[in-house]
Amino acid sequence: MTVLRPGRVLARRAARHFLAGPRAARAVDVAARLLGLQAQVVAAAEQAVAVRGPAATDVRDGLAHGSLVRTWSARGTLHVLDTRQAPDVLALLAAARTWEKGAWQREFATAAEIARLAELVGGALAGEVLTRDELVARLAPHVSGELATRLSSGWGTVLKPLAWQGLLVNGAPRGGRPTFTTPPWDALPDPDDAARRVIPAYLDVYGPASPATFDAWLLRGGTRRATLRRWFADLVDAGTVTPVAVGSAEGEPRYARTADLDDLTDGPVPPDHLRFLPAFDPWVLGPGTRDTEVLAAEHRGRVSRTAGWISPVVVRAGRVIGTWSGVDVHDVELFHDTDLPEAEVAAERERWARVLGTPPDGRGGSGWTGSGTPGAERVETDPTPSTEGDAMSGADKAENKGEELKGKVKESAGSAVGNESLEAEGKADQTKGSLKQAGEKVKDVFKS
Repeated sequence: MTVLRPGRVLARRAARHFLAGPRAARAVDVAARLLGLQAQVVAAAEQAVAVRGPAATDVRDGLAHGSLVRTWSARGTLHVLDTRQAPDVLALLAAARTWEKGAWQREFATAAEIARLAELVGGALAGEVLTRDELVARLAPHVSGELATRLSSGWGTVLKPLAWQGLLVNGAPRGGRPTFTTPPWDALPDPDDAARRVIPAYLDVYGPASPATFDAWLLRGGTRRATLRRWFADLVDAGTVTPVAVGSAEGEPRYARTADLDDLTDGPVPPDHLRFLPAFDPWVLGPGTRDTEVLAAEHRGRVSRTAGWISPVVVRAGRVIGTWSGVDVHDVELFHDTDLPEAEVAAERERWARVLGTPPDGRGGSGWTGSGTPGAERVETDPTPSTEGDAMSGADKAENKGEELKGKVKESAGSAVGNESLEAEGKADQTKGSLKQAGEKVKDVFKS
């Protein structure tokens, strides 16, 4: 069995992620290559795109023009996907039929209720764009009152099986509220055919990987094991993928695309390039936070946070070496005491100044949107630099404002998915940041 060097694996992966070498030209190129971008809050997808080349606004344009679609996808979370590729990914999710498991039925809805909704939703949407309340109003006369109530939940859990079956997608938000509409495809492909396309595409950008790692990315391990084994075995028999090992021949075999073996074996390991990546970035989510070649196990809790929050990360030579605020590249928490190359930090500061619309000093500026919708207004922090005589330094003001901004991000993400814990944590962060700012203003008054 071929044994691959971890450094070369990560170097090739960085290039395939548009994080080294040529940049992407369009948001749809990024979404297609990476098999979707997590978008519980659309700004997460916008930033993942912007650090790879295209403008953040290209995501909104793609959604508006139809080259991109937003729907519940991998791991049951909202993603922005290439419209042409989405049916393949959804077919694999639908094949698991997780809504037929006993625990799911006891908690959310019976399989018969989901089947009934699947019969009704096409006629209810009828090609229109409806808010959740409007959609529920059309479905309610045909289902039980209890099911209608669950359909209204902000979590959207009962709607996910409909999305996975390719029966509805998100439309453009209306007044800050999510909407749903008819998908731009007629039907999903056969899951076995879809697997022959999706698995090699996954291995191209996140591999080499084991079947378990692929399934953790796809459905948190929800695919039937026999089905998963058959999909990979068929690809091996066809010569499309090959078993390999990374680092040593011990441990669970992984799989790489056969076409990539020469590049993975003989390609160079580049210098220790540095990148600052946004929250929920595919670099972390694709292989998963349990991939110790990307993220050391002892630091996992600093990246994978409460209520499913994935921190913005600092990546060097493909490995996560710390976290940062997502707003200010000076606000960094490294896992180990180490010096970062000044030139590369400056390059990342300039990159994020473009992404966030901040001044070139990298402090302050705009952060994530407040609502998580494609057309939402961005939350602005104060970009005005302080003078030398200010009682409160510009760095302190940026830190406190950034804390408030991060709270707004958490609150909006929690609100978007109905996660009360995350929403409450965000409100607490905002209060903490606001109180600090208020205290500093009082100090300024007494010192003036």
